Amino acid sequence: MTNQFLCNLASKLNLCGIFLLGITIFPLAEEEENSPNFVAKTPLVPSIGINIPEDVYLSLRQKSDTLLKTIDQLRIQHAKSPELLRLIPDIQIFHKAINWGLKYQNFYKENEFKIAENLLDEANARAIQLAKSKAPWTRKSGLIVRGYISKIDNSVQPYGLVIPESYTTDPWRKRRLDIWLHGRDNKLSELKFIHQRQTNPGQFNPIDTIVLHPYGRFCNAFKFAGEMDVIEALDHVKKNYPVDNSRLSIRGFSMGGAGCWHFATHHASNWAATAPGAGFAESLEYLGLSNKELPPKYERTLWGLYDATMYAGNLFNTSTIAYSGEYDKQIQAAQIMEKFLLAEGLSLQHIIGPKTGHKYHSQSKSEIDKRINSIVNKGSKSIPKEVRLTTLTLRYNRQSWVQVDGIQEHWIPARVEAGLIGNKHIEISTINVSRLILSMPPGTCPLKPNVNPTIIIDGQKLTGERIQTDRSWKSRFIKTFNRWRAVRNFEFIDLAKRPKLQGPIDDAFMDSFVVVEPTGKAMTENIGAWTTAQLDQAILDWEMQFRGKPRVIKDINLSEKEIEGSNLILWGDFKSNSIIAKISNQLPLTWNRNSLKIGQSEVSSNTHVPILIYPNPLNQRKYIVLNSGFTFSRFGHMSNATQTPKLPDWALANILIPYNAANSECIKAAGFFNERWQPKITH
Repeated sequence: MTNQFLCNLASKLNLCGIFLLGITIFPLAEEEENSPNFVAKTPLVPSIGINIPEDVYLSLRQKSDTLLKTIDQLRIQHAKSPELLRLIPDIQIFHKAINWGLKYQNFYKENEFKIAENLLDEANARAIQLAKSKAPWTRKSGLIVRGYISKIDNSVQPYGLVIPESYTTDPWRKRRLDIWLHGRDNKLSELKFIHQRQTNPGQFNPIDTIVLHPYGRFCNAFKFAGEMDVIEALDHVKKNYPVDNSRLSIRGFSMGGAGCWHFATHHASNWAATAPGAGFAESLEYLGLSNKELPPKYERTLWGLYDATMYAGNLFNTSTIAYSGEYDKQIQAAQIMEKFLLAEGLSLQHIIGPKTGHKYHSQSKSEIDKRINSIVNKGSKSIPKEVRLTTLTLRYNRQSWVQVDGIQEHWIPARVEAGLIGNKHIEISTINVSRLILSMPPGTCPLKPNVNPTIIIDGQKLTGERIQTDRSWKSRFIKTFNRWRAVRNFEFIDLAKRPKLQGPIDDAFMDSFVVVEPTGKAMTENIGAWTTAQLDQAILDWEMQFRGKPRVIKDINLSEKEIEGSNLILWGDFKSNSIIAKISNQLPLTWNRNSLKIGQSEVSSNTHVPILIYPNPLNQRKYIVLNSGFTFSRFGHMSNATQTPKLPDWALANILIPYNAANSECIKAAGFFNERWQPKITH
């Protein structure tokens, strides 16, 4: 995108002001008089709140620091009691809410000072109970707030629960679970979220049902780390409460509706029912972009990561009821999904609230609840007879018992339609698929156990593995030279794109990652200054927009533990960062003191740096990323529909222009790696 495009887009979204998407508005003469910044400036997200009176600040700081010491004492006390250590995040969430509120001035109303005091009281009460090896809040009904430690960055993240009254008398029975995804609020601090979850049960509260309210790591439409927050919070609930996996449903409205469209289409087989309300389902039409305003082709291609329209066929695997107000502009989401579903032979159940704007119509809401309850109470089938899978990336590679392990070409739709025929046969058709796994967990496989099932793939008759005596089953198939064959394991001579190892750059931040900072001197002073500025900005952006503190390690201190367990986010060049120097000759680039080349693109290495994602040569099960945080950070203040990947697998960035990954004037070249992790034709 050019600066002019970014200005036009900001204008469309009513975001004109002093800052427009990282472009500081100065008269030309004044701009020339100022030395260039290395980082494009955009409004801080979340914004700075109200002034905190000194006495209030000092009181909250003192109490927060005291609570932190108490938490440390609990860790020591329960060091040999894992079951009690696991409960400490239920106290940490309160400390974080106060500490980060003070650190980043995330108080927006004066009554939040009193709320902070109340949260500290709740935290101290829990701490006293846990010191006595008790945790009564884990057995209570009603509105409960809990926390977990994220594998992504070791941050503590809160979530809210509505626990039914029946749980107190019958705690072991497996229950239905609903997920509710909240709407947009770019001032939704941890403090505000926790207070809401302590005082407001939410839109839907079915009888005898656990309702999970994820925080979603702030305000990102439950994408990227926000998506993983929903998944991690759900996993944490399942470990602590008896949940019936056949009776899971997910709903949301507005931004939460957008998140629900994503989870409904990308993770369809996980849910008995889905109920998106309003929101958006894709970027192009929702943002009203014309042909003259389109961003680079690689960015448009990357809309295929989250555009629910491209995954519409997966709704075959679940039950979906959409809602829109008749006068709500966001009715567009359901309408465009209707269009794409019709192309898949599916008809969307779309309930429209008459003469209603951006809210639920009361009668429509009751109708939705009635229908969802009927569907979920029946439960979903663990092994449905038919499965459809549509994807553009191996990040979203599974529906029910069908899993794609390889795609012939990423970002072109890959499809699988699979069906059980009796108890001896499975028939499958595929498009753009190179590796396939069929897998059924213990106790679920309906195939006959004393024979090898016949698997027909694209007309070829093959023999699958025999069903195990625990009624589990797994078979693998690979396509080479346009022919399928059954294999025991996938073996790779060279690198290959695989699930969770397929890019783009933002994918590295959806799993455990460690930032590796350089300790040496860069090739040039400008590269050193650019690296420092971008690294500091990337850390701040993560803290503010994804509400976690990245783990930062100096290159000289990187251990085998980090290499084995985390994606490495490497900053600097082959002179300043010893890890980059160690692996640079194993990366698909040519980089020396004079030039930098990836694929057909070559630039001066004095004024450009490489940005890329690639399997780590030191551990090919994990990524390395060069010189990038998440790529849409300059869009945190804008519509959630703009918060999509801005860079593909690699790019060459001009360090002399204030950096914004979405500004094509910063990016000299960018492109994707092919399925063997080699550069494709440059876009």
